[in-house]
Amino acid sequence: MTGTQRPFKVLGVQQIAIGGPDKQRLQKLWVRMLGLEVTGRFRSERENVDEDICAIGSGPFKVEVDLMQPLDPDKKPAVHATPLNHIGLWIDDLPVAVEWLTAKGVRFAPGGIRKGAGGFDICFLHPKANAAFPIAGEGVLIELVQAPLEVVAAFNALSLRSHVVSDGVRG
Repeated sequence: MTGTQRPFKVLGVQQIAIGGPDKQRLQKLWVRMLGLEVTGRFRSERENVDEDICAIGSGPFKVEVDLMQPLDPDKKPAVHATPLNHIGLWIDDLPVAVEWLTAKGVRFAPGGIRKGAGGFDICFLHPKANAAFPIAGEGVLIELVQAPLEVVAAFNALSLRSHVVSDGVRG
């Protein structure tokens, strides 16, 4: 796919979602041992999830670590069945990305673009391809997250600074 022009950018990692049968055990490592801060909570019957939203870093470069347990372990989605449940990527223009990726044969999970637990517009790439959509996450659920303007600006500034330094203009 070299030379393909994308009408959007993947800016960086927005979140890592970790599932387990008991959120307290996840908290023991991530919050008490590693020192992540719990910044919010999200509960959804529809998504069968009870999660603590934790954070690494700050400002536009903050990465969420979501600690998830199912409300009912016998129901779907089974947020605990895959311990690394999904990764989230900041996208600079989510609607354009979804349109372009769909046209290229990328399979999305049902639900379309919608508000996520963090309040941002999101959608998911399906972990498995099919005949109609031969490109997917190869076993990984991938969340695309619309980056707010301040995150887009911060990543663009970081990218610009990186290019200036690598070109030898500044050092």
